[in-house]
Amino acid sequence: MTFDQNSNSELQMQLWSSLPVPAILLDAEERIADMNPAAEGFMNNSAKWLVGQPIWDRLAVDAPLEEALARARKNGTPLFVNDVDVGTGARAPLVCNLQLAPVQGHPGWFIMLISPRELAGRMTQSHSVKSAVKSAIGMAEMLAHEIKNPLAGIAGAAQLLSMSLTKDDLELTDLIVAETRRIVKLLEQVEQFGNLSAPEKKAVNIHDVLDRARRSTQLGVGAHMKFIEDYDPSLPAVYGDPDQLLQVILNLLKNSSEAADPKTGGTIRLHSFFEHSFRMRRQDGSTQKLPLQVEVIDDGPGLPEEIKGDIFDPFVSGKENGTGLGLALVSKIISDHDGWISVESVPGRTVFRISLPRAPRETEEKR
Repeated sequence: MTFDQNSNSELQMQLWSSLPVPAILLDAEERIADMNPAAEGFMNNSAKWLVGQPIWDRLAVDAPLEEALARARKNGTPLFVNDVDVGTGARAPLVCNLQLAPVQGHPGWFIMLISPRELAGRMTQSHSVKSAVKSAIGMAEMLAHEIKNPLAGIAGAAQLLSMSLTKDDLELTDLIVAETRRIVKLLEQVEQFGNLSAPEKKAVNIHDVLDRARRSTQLGVGAHMKFIEDYDPSLPAVYGDPDQLLQVILNLLKNSSEAADPKTGGTIRLHSFFEHSFRMRRQDGSTQKLPLQVEVIDDGPGLPEEIKGDIFDPFVSGKENGTGLGLALVSKIISDHDGWISVESVPGRTVFRISLPRAPRETEEKR
C-alpha cells in the first residue's frame, strides 16, 4: 500500500524523492505506508519490502514516544523529539532529531522526518575541512621548515661529540641523535600533509585499490591480522585519484592493525556496496550523489570516547606517540574527492565508511 499513489502528480513524486533526509509516511495504525529513497538508505531496505510493517518493529527509538505521539495524533499537532538514539538493527544507533507532522486530509496519518545529527555535523566538517586544515598546517609547515635546520646541526654536533666520549657517555649522544631523527621524521610528515597535490581524477576500480592496500598491509604492519573481503563485484568505477585513494585505505588499515592486540591479532573486513540514495548537500544547496560505499571494519577496542567527535581534525590522536595527521590526511583526501567519510565506533566494532562519486560514463569507457 502506498499513500494515495494514483492522485500524486509527477511533481509531488519528484519532491518526495528529492527530500535530503529520511522521510517515512505512517498510517493511522503506525504502519509504514511509504518512504523516500533517503529513508530506504537509512533503513537499509527497500520500500517495497517495508511498506505495511509496523514502524516500531523496524525502528528503535531510545525515548518514550507512545504517549506523546498519541496526544499529537488526537490534537492534530506536530511532534518534535531531539537528540535521541535511533537504530534499525542493521547499523549502530545514531543520534537523531525526529519531526512528526500530521498529514492533512488523512486523520491519524503522520509523516516522520529523521535528521541524523552526526551526519549534519560531519557535513559541516566536510565543507570546512579544507580551510581549517590550511590554517592549521600553514603554521606547522612554517615551524617545520625553521626547526629542521637547527635539528640537523644538533644531530651533527652530537655525532662529532660521540667520537671522543667514553662508552658510558655514548648512550647520551645516541639518545640525542635518535630523538632529533624522530622529530625530523614528524616534521617531514607535516610537510607531506601540507604539500598534498590536487587529485588527478579518473575512472578507478576501487577493488584494485583495496587489494593493493590489503596486500601491502599483510606484508607489514598487519601481518597479525585476518582480512575478509566482502565486495560487490558489480560496483561501477569510482571517480578519483588511485594513488591518493590507496593512501586513504592504507592509513585506515594501519590504524586498525595497530589497534589490535599484537599477539592475538584481529579481523579487518573490507566491504564495498552501492547505495543509490546517498547524497551530500553542499553549502550552495546543490547535492552530490555518492553511491559507492567502502567500509573498513575491525573488531578492535574502538576509538577513545573523548576524541570520537574530533578524530578527523589535525593533531588529534588516540595513540600514545601518534601525530594526529593520519586521519586528518584521510579526511582531506576524501574531501578533495568531493566525497564523505564517517566513523561509528564501539568496543569490538569500528566502521570507517567512505562514500565516493561514480565515474562519468565517458571516463569509464576510456579505461
